[in-house]
Amino acid sequence: MNSTMFRRALAAATCLLPAAIAAPQASAQSGPVQRADIVIYGCTSGGVVAAIEARRLGRSVLLVCREDYLGGMSTNGLGWSDTGNHRAIGGLSLDFYRRVKRHYDDPAVWVHAPRPARAENFVDGDAMWQFEPKVGERVYEDWVREAGATVVRNQPLDRSKGGVETSHGRIVAFRSKSGQRFEGKVFIDATYEGDLMAGAGVSFTVGREANATYGETLNGVQLANTTNHQFTLDIDPYRVPGDPSSGLVPRISAERPAPDGAADTKIQAYTYRMCLTDVPANRVSFPKPQDYDASQYTLLKRYMDAGYRDFFRKFDRIPNGKTDTNNYGAFSFDNIGMNYRYPEGSDEERAAIAREHTSYQQGLLWFMANDPGVPAETRAEMSKWGLCKDEFVENGHWPREMYVREARRMVSDFVMAEPHLRGTKPTPRPIGMGSYNMDSHNVQRIVDARGFARNEGNIEVSPGRAYPISYGAIVPKKREAANLLVPVALSASHIAYGSIRMEPVFMILGQSAAAAASIAIQDQVAVQDVDYAKLRARLTAEGQILELPH
Repeated sequence: MNSTMFRRALAAATCLLPAAIAAPQASAQSGPVQRADIVIYGCTSGGVVAAIEARRLGRSVLLVCREDYLGGMSTNGLGWSDTGNHRAIGGLSLDFYRRVKRHYDDPAVWVHAPRPARAENFVDGDAMWQFEPKVGERVYEDWVREAGATVVRNQPLDRSKGGVETSHGRIVAFRSKSGQRFEGKVFIDATYEGDLMAGAGVSFTVGREANATYGETLNGVQLANTTNHQFTLDIDPYRVPGDPSSGLVPRISAERPAPDGAADTKIQAYTYRMCLTDVPANRVSFPKPQDYDASQYTLLKRYMDAGYRDFFRKFDRIPNGKTDTNNYGAFSFDNIGMNYRYPEGSDEERAAIAREHTSYQQGLLWFMANDPGVPAETRAEMSKWGLCKDEFVENGHWPREMYVREARRMVSDFVMAEPHLRGTKPTPRPIGMGSYNMDSHNVQRIVDARGFARNEGNIEVSPGRAYPISYGAIVPKKREAANLLVPVALSASHIAYGSIRMEPVFMILGQSAAAAASIAIQDQVAVQDVDYAKLRARLTAEGQILELPH
């Protein structure tokens, strides 16, 4: 993001910050105190399932939410689940998708479109992997209520110094922006950003490691290997075509990328996973952003002028005539290069970045449906679509949460890396499995050596198998935090995290983290010293899949 654009977005976003974020800092002892055996910060899918598991095991639990809703991306547009091998998904994660199917087994819920004669993405006939955001949210809310977990909403962590209280390598409590204090025996950081982990002083990294760091082939800068979601035609990047002195059009960087395989601190692009519909009775017209600027889409217009027409390839159908709309192609809904400050940014910086992403995406929708420079057939197709009247009703029908595909990643004594996923190095103490592609979206858009626009960073390579995930990847170094588990911003390299970072896997790891926390409390040991034989026996009894035959 260039400095002018960022300052403008920051100023606009600061005016829109929730009161909880804008509130003055509270003192360490102010406000009420709440206590539980297990305190979970972050109401993502992993955090919700961790809370349910903790209650199943008889532990008191506090599920502390930054926002007022449950489910993270699973209830904010990501309804086309990135599952990989269904056979690798067990335990409470599988139970979630079974609950989804039971909902859709009722003919009465198909109100905007008929149930397909052949429903896709089923496993064993009792799980459904595609769902509407509001249905995912309903499942989580009902489930948490059944479990008896205490949910505390709208309590963003006070990320200032002292917001997380530690003593002798253990977390004692953390404080929210409103001054509430949460004490526990064991803590679980279930945020995408790793905010509790960072506040406790746990080691982490941001960006891409060099290939040499962990013996990988797909990490670091990946210009040569970026073949998907790439420009398929030569597109001039300059304001005056052919004239480098005229400067670059928007949404392209003048920076030269480091050599392939080299480390950098950049991160893959974020987006909003939009829930759209072409059902007129449930359709809301796309809003035009107040700061709409058609020039932001100059590169896309040139691409379409050259013949590109694949814009609608990732309008993936979910029930009731809706979509989970994802990025597709060289210039789409991924806001490439505009999120680098997000992982470690202040609340105000993060809000500005989220606002800029909203403006970019809403502007892109408006541009495609209305700009006379867009081919007529494309405008006509886009005009069939709109936001969903019955989704995100109190947020203008727009997803409440930006898709933070990657932010901080913990660095522990064990780091999941490409060789572990491929099976060329052993993975000790498995607590669940992943199987999705090693997947990174584009990281930057640059001018290549020939003088044309090119994206860099997109990798989509199968690990070749379902692979185990180590318990060591969700526990910090013992000297840093002996009573913290991190099942979402876990210890993994950039490219390994690209496979692990899927919602079903976060649920798997959330359940395993809560089971380990319960054993640590029972045995009065650090989470790093949990008896793995006990943990494995418990997870196996609860249906977690820890290994699959090749």
